[in-house]
Amino acid sequence: MKKELIDLAKYRLNKAKDTLSDSKKFIESATLESTVNRIYYSMFYSVNALLITMGLSSSKHSGVLSIFNREVVNKGYLEKKWGEFYSDMFKRRQKGDYQDFVEFERQDVKAWLKKSEEFIGKIEELALKNIEK
Repeated sequence: MKKELIDLAKYRLNKAKDTLSDSKKFIESATLESTVNRIYYSMFYSVNALLITMGLSSSKHSGVLSIFNREVVNKGYLEKKWGEFYSDMFKRRQKGDYQDFVEFERQDVKAWLKKSEEFIGKIEELALKNIEK
C-alpha cells in the first residue's frame, strides 16, 4: 500500500476518534441532534479509513455505506449487527439534520455513543491489519 494512502487512512482514523471525543462533549453541552451528527461522522470517518486500506472509496455517504456493507459486513469481516448499526446511524443523522420536529431521547443517544466507540475500535483494528499487510 502506498504511503500516501496509509497516511490518509491513519488521518481519517484519528479524525474519527477526535470527532467521537467531540460527541462525548456535545452530549452534555449541545443539542442531541448535533450529538447524533457527530456520532455518525465519527463512524463515517472510520469506515472511510477502512475502505481506503481496501483500495475502495465513494464520494457519497450512501456509497460508503453500500460498499461497507457489501465488502466488509457481507464478506464476514464484521458481524451483521455492525452494518445494521452504521445504517441506522446514517438514517438518524439524516433525520436530525434534514427533517423538522425530530427529537432524540438522551438515553438513546448515550447508548449510541457507547456503541459507536466499540464500532470505531473494531473498524480501526481491521484497518490497521490491512495496513500491516
